[in-house]
Amino acid sequence: MSEERVVWHRVLGHGELPEGRVKTVVAGRQSLAVTHFEGRYTALENRCPHQGGPLGEGAIENGWLRCPWHGWDFHPCTGKPPGGFDDGVPRFALEERDDGIYVGVEERGEHTRTVTDVMAETLVAWGVDTVFGMVGHSNLGLADALRRQEEAGKLRFYGIRHEGAAAFAASAYGKLTGRPAACFAIAGPGATNLITGLWDAKMDRSPVLAMAGQVEAQVLGPGAFQEVDLASAFQAVSCWGQTVHAHSKHAELMTLALKHATIERQVAHLIFPDEIQTMPVSADARPSGPVGRVASTRIAPPQEAFDQALERIRSARRPVIIVGHGARFDMDAIVRLAERIQAPVLTTFKGKGQIPDDHPLACGVLGRSGTFIASHFMNEADLLVVLGASFSNHTGITPKKPIVQVDLDRLALGKFHAVDVPVWGEISVTVDLLLDALPQGTQSVDPRGEIAERRAIWREEKERRARDDRGQGVSSAAIFLSLTRHVPDDAVIAVDVGNNTYSFGRYFECRRQSVLMSGYLGSIGFGYPAAMGAWAAAPERKVVAITGDGGFAQYMAEVSTAVKYGMNITHVLLNNGQLGKITKEQRAGQWEVWKTDLHNPDFAAYASGCGALALRVNAPEELDDAFVRALAHDGPSMVEVRSDPELI
Repeated sequence: MSEERVVWHRVLGHGELPEGRVKTVVAGRQSLAVTHFEGRYTALENRCPHQGGPLGEGAIENGWLRCPWHGWDFHPCTGKPPGGFDDGVPRFALEERDDGIYVGVEERGEHTRTVTDVMAETLVAWGVDTVFGMVGHSNLGLADALRRQEEAGKLRFYGIRHEGAAAFAASAYGKLTGRPAACFAIAGPGATNLITGLWDAKMDRSPVLAMAGQVEAQVLGPGAFQEVDLASAFQAVSCWGQTVHAHSKHAELMTLALKHATIERQVAHLIFPDEIQTMPVSADARPSGPVGRVASTRIAPPQEAFDQALERIRSARRPVIIVGHGARFDMDAIVRLAERIQAPVLTTFKGKGQIPDDHPLACGVLGRSGTFIASHFMNEADLLVVLGASFSNHTGITPKKPIVQVDLDRLALGKFHAVDVPVWGEISVTVDLLLDALPQGTQSVDPRGEIAERRAIWREEKERRARDDRGQGVSSAAIFLSLTRHVPDDAVIAVDVGNNTYSFGRYFECRRQSVLMSGYLGSIGFGYPAAMGAWAAAPERKVVAITGDGGFAQYMAEVSTAVKYGMNITHVLLNNGQLGKITKEQRAGQWEVWKTDLHNPDFAAYASGCGALALRVNAPEELDDAFVRALAHDGPSMVEVRSDPELI
């Protein structure tokens, strides 16, 4: 050890380590096992050379320091094993000074760039600035590369409590922004815990990068600890995936992963064997980026298809526009088109909030989570113009009407049944062309008066339902009418799955809020982790999570994550003591109601114990004050509402 590069660290006080004992200490970044044997102190490397066992957690028995993992012995003062073997433990310089025991550790030299450094640099070059995950034993090299990017201000890493929450948060980030975030896990169970959230991203076309550690490549196959065939495990959920090898083109692997995730709006994954993560790279290894690798998506439709669509719209007397989540970034142009051709605008449930509910042409959500306003205008229409919607059976877009469908994804066009005019093109480009071709609009019937009348009828009905009170909790109508009054216009609302979500769809009136949900997968537990992803994507906006008690309980540990990072999330928890949607389905199918009741903790007390502001509501008159207080709080808050399971 070069004397001028040694840094001395005080690791123990006098008398702190009794004779015949060993203790783990840390000097700088070096973990050491300090022994006190036969009146001498010795500092040994805290790592058995065989399996890496922590010698500081061992014991001195019969004059030997025994490894706690497999029982091999070393001399407490020399670090040498019995029998003359050469697999001893390195010693470090140690001095007993007046104020304690000091150990000399050689300063680390300049960091040598590794495979994962190059890949992390490529990650941020592609604009990925957010990673959700859990650091563990098989991803430490990659974690250290991500740490360097975070310390350079290029990346934010959020340590979660369950990897499933990491994947849901990354999925929600992609749904809100259209850009990928990453989720990060260890080998084996950490990686498999990601899969449900990744399926949510896959089915809702949200770009996500999944990164998982793996056991060392040399032990793959025999069944090492936490060894899972991750390539097979991720195959069905991802559009692209690779294992990183020593001779891979490392920057190119990361580029291909992010290119696939971005363009295909899907899950891409990378697997990092443990020993590969810290392999040094040559001095000329450079990160890659998106310049020249991704083309513009502004694709105009074929002229023939466009002309057919234009003719249908020109001749329609009662056209209706139906927008889905795929049109969320194109709404300004779509609203102008609706105004130009006097078309009511209906949304899918995933598209809720994409047009303000108080717009004169807005008819709300169509389908199971919607209202009779939307279904009425679909039934009265003579043409459906469908933009960015997937024709889910939950939405119920009728195939009995003439349909013009526009989508950038050719597979989405006529996916479940034939449509009259399938138009392949980017939605905003196509809509802009329609606006140019219809400067004076069309001869369609103005529906604004009829929409206003039906909206007034529905609002009166909502007010009546809000006043319902069986003495068994607050009605959903009352909860969401109060939220409508108080949630900021620019908030992001992440909703879970269950009756709470259906009620949100019916009763909450959006203005400019963005709504996130687990659409096609419909995964319970999505709501709170999704709110974390939304906050990471848009910390300047208020984020509201709406869940039931069943969904929240699956990821309730993440309240501590929100507190740790100061996430400005207001959680509205509808606690009805049961899996209400399943109870309803059992009754509808004439089944016995069975095993849907829940034994719940005091959720508000739990959130308060985590450090969040927590309020409880038992009566409708308490709603407004509680929501005002929670929404004004700068940080995580919860309003637990005792809700009536029948008044949904």
